[in-house]
Amino acid sequence: MVEELVAAGVTLVSAGAVYVMAAARVVKQYERGVVFRLGRLRPEVRGPGFTMIVPGVDKLRKVNMQIVTMPVPGQEGITRDNVTVRVDAVVYFKVTSPAEAVVRVEDYRFAVAQMAQTSLRSIIGKSELDDLLSNREKLNQGLELMIDSPAVEWGVTIDRVEIKDVSLPETMKRSMARQAEADRERRARVINADAELQASKKLAEAAKEMSEQPAALQLRLLQTVVAVAAEKNSTLVLPFPVELLRFLEKAQHGVAAAPPAVVPPPVAPPSVAPPSVAPPSVQQPVQEQLPSPAPRLDPAPEGSDSGQD
Repeated sequence: MVEELVAAGVTLVSAGAVYVMAAARVVKQYERGVVFRLGRLRPEVRGPGFTMIVPGVDKLRKVNMQIVTMPVPGQEGITRDNVTVRVDAVVYFKVTSPAEAVVRVEDYRFAVAQMAQTSLRSIIGKSELDDLLSNREKLNQGLELMIDSPAVEWGVTIDRVEIKDVSLPETMKRSMARQAEADRERRARVINADAELQASKKLAEAAKEMSEQPAALQLRLLQTVVAVAAEKNSTLVLPFPVELLRFLEKAQHGVAAAPPAVVPPPVAPPSVAPPSVAPPSVQQPVQEQLPSPAPRLDPAPEGSDSGQD
């Protein structure tokens, strides 16, 4: 009799131990437990720690509540300005409602991955190449909103979306390099022109000051000579003042513009100058002053008689 009672007690203890082992569950700190009893969802969500379920009746499913880092494979697309690019990104999300993440979607990780790829292709088609390269913050926010809208119904919250890399064709890279080089050259020319403008203004002010003080030009000339001589050259270059050239030019124009009455040209005497060279205005008075040789050179007396008749 005693042996039977001992055996029954051992059997009960063993059955209890087996039941406890079958019903005992441990939920980790970063997990939450969702219980299904006979296929129906229980309203309470099991927290971290030790918990018990009914073996054979309840089924416990653990859901990770940590932030999940999911890389999005590179997606090829054509931008709004007809440039083919390949863009890859990374999505950070976490589960906020374990029951909805288990009940509403079969596999929330796979669903978020597919939604991220689709949204990335869509954002590529709506954006231009310059936005993909320089305005990524705005694109990240737009991509986050596109993924987060359907994910909220799955009990998932998108924490952050980042575009990692934008791959361009080699021809486009060369074109962009030429564009950047041309832009740098343009900026260099503008800066050089601005410097020339400022220098010209300063030189104009210096010329104005030197024109008021002529001795300043001579001092500047001596400074230039000293600067050239300091190089220990065998050839010394002396600058020629421009004002001297202007003075000589003005003197030459003054001589050329003088009236002929002030300095009359020399007139050659009639006996020396040849008839062909002498002007008609000079020869005519000389011919008028000479006496007529016709009466003295007539040898015929008949002419004289006939003249008297």
